[in-house]
Amino acid sequence: MSYAVAERPLWVPDTDRVAGANITAFARQAEARWGRLLPDYATLHAWSVNEPTEFWTSIWEYGEVRGERGAVVLENADKMPGARWFPEARLNFAENLLRSRDDSDALVFWGEDRVKNRLSHGDLYRQVAHFAAALQEAGVVAGDRVAAWMPNLPETIVAMLAAASIGAIFSSASPDFGVQGVLDRFGQIEPKVLVAVDGYYYNGKVVDCLDRLAAITEGLPSLKRVVVVPYVHASHDISHVHHARMLADFVKPFLGCTEIPFARLAFDHPLFIMFSSGTTGVPKCIVHGAGGALLQHLKEHRLHGDVKPGDKVFYFTTCGWMMWNWLVSGLASGATLLLYDGAPMIGNGAILFDYAQAEGMTHFGTSAKFIDGIAKAGLRPRASHDLSALRAVFSTGSPLVPEGFEYVYQEIKSDVCLSSISGGTDIISCFVLGNPALPVWPGEIQCKGLGMAVDVFDDTAAPVRGEKGELVCTRPFPVMPVGFWNDPDGSKYRAAYFGRFDNVWCHGDYSEITAHDGLIIYGRSDATLNPGGVRIGTAEIYRQVEKLEEVMESLVIGQQWPPGDASDVRVVLFVRLREGLTLDDALIARIRQTIRDSTTPRHVPARVVQVDDIPRTKSGKIVELAVRAVVHEQPVKNVEALANPAALDNFRARPELKS
Repeated sequence: MSYAVAERPLWVPDTDRVAGANITAFARQAEARWGRLLPDYATLHAWSVNEPTEFWTSIWEYGEVRGERGAVVLENADKMPGARWFPEARLNFAENLLRSRDDSDALVFWGEDRVKNRLSHGDLYRQVAHFAAALQEAGVVAGDRVAAWMPNLPETIVAMLAAASIGAIFSSASPDFGVQGVLDRFGQIEPKVLVAVDGYYYNGKVVDCLDRLAAITEGLPSLKRVVVVPYVHASHDISHVHHARMLADFVKPFLGCTEIPFARLAFDHPLFIMFSSGTTGVPKCIVHGAGGALLQHLKEHRLHGDVKPGDKVFYFTTCGWMMWNWLVSGLASGATLLLYDGAPMIGNGAILFDYAQAEGMTHFGTSAKFIDGIAKAGLRPRASHDLSALRAVFSTGSPLVPEGFEYVYQEIKSDVCLSSISGGTDIISCFVLGNPALPVWPGEIQCKGLGMAVDVFDDTAAPVRGEKGELVCTRPFPVMPVGFWNDPDGSKYRAAYFGRFDNVWCHGDYSEITAHDGLIIYGRSDATLNPGGVRIGTAEIYRQVEKLEEVMESLVIGQQWPPGDASDVRVVLFVRLREGLTLDDALIARIRQTIRDSTTPRHVPARVVQVDDIPRTKSGKIVELAVRAVVHEQPVKNVEALANPAALDNFRARPELKS
């Protein structure tokens, strides 16, 4: 079952908005540069895929990339993996983000309602210069790893840019990760330097990190230096932390450094190591190159996000989610980054909108779950806050259902470009995303990304329209991973993305291309349900169940039934209700009827079970696979990836699932 086709879009950009959009200017420049006729997005996208040399050269030029491009754009264009982009190019990622040294704001930071500060472009450049010199003094060279166990602080960005300026590889994890979770990640990549915070604020409380930091350093024998960043404490005893030095002491000998000798390296020189957030094994270490990340983020920010110099760009994220890396690249487009760390519903539940009003936020980025949550809470930011500067709302992390779209336009702002975007850590960017020059239809992602040969395949590898299938990309793109860490023959990398369809990237999203050439994501392919051999996307059930006022959140799995019979499953729905409510037969009947009326009888759960909490990753994604493992009495191997691992106990040995 697909979403019903809406009669009209929720938003259509006016002619002035379209005329003033960066993507319109880019199309006109490309027409003049290459002698093409690119009158609409469909034509522009087709050109971007069919003429990759022309398109990505244009992105390099439009993005004013600092570096030497070289004569060759793409080698081995018919191989996935195996294609090589800009093989002669030399560039430095940090150099392209530190373009300005003036007094305008580069970074603004709010730490809940406790801490506020800001850094100018000049301040940011100087701090990066000091930190980079200190890293070099500590023996860091190109290819070494610098890791950060940090909140979303300005200092985290400083550390990343300093590492990148040298050619070191940066990796980060949020400080709410426990010791084992950090070691599962950083232990694989053996960092030479660890940057860590003394503590952080969450929901008004102070969480100390120093004892856990000591345990982490004991488990990382590769470390030569630990840099402790003060945030919540006025004084520090770090004598029990191996190789530790406070940030001020680390950089003090280098405060006279005013210039950064940016190392220009190969296009695919490793920039980031990202970690998969799954809960079925030790995280994969995904290596991303500097050039691919830079070009892709310039394209997504400037063209799809319409980010202009001086815009105020915000994304609610931790440093353990790829959206942090995506946000930081906004510096290359001249944006001021608005950083927030802490609970998003602190105080009156509207602190992020307080932030938007105070700073004149132009781009508000969050998760679909946050939008669902504030809708359930009855927030009406449109009535309570001045959001006149806001032009775009970004949503990702899970599918945003049509009702979420409608809430944004009714209760946040009626004239924003609502960009539901989808990609992932695997590509540190998006396959499908927004477009300021196209209409927004409820429940649909606006378009395929420029330069991304996105399609939907059925099980026979045939493209389908108006039907569900696997989201794929049929041609190479610059931000494909360099590879996986500790995967010398590339076998793990190939198995992860190219095992399903030959020479085609299979992303693992259950998707549909709509009549408007937009996309709907129905959930992860490995979490789809298959009762009686009929495939069902979990997002379809969530959409219906969470319409009910009593239901705050839900999670659905397929339970092998009869037990031990892997040939068939029954649908089991878990619900978290509003405080004080108890699931009874009447509510179960309403839940089932709502699902039946709006989907199909196959979607109707065989069992509906109340739980107190639903487990999710640090980035807010619910973990269907982990719950399925618990229900089937199988181990959950990467519990440290969860923000609330104790929630799994709600699903163990439930008597409701025995019959």
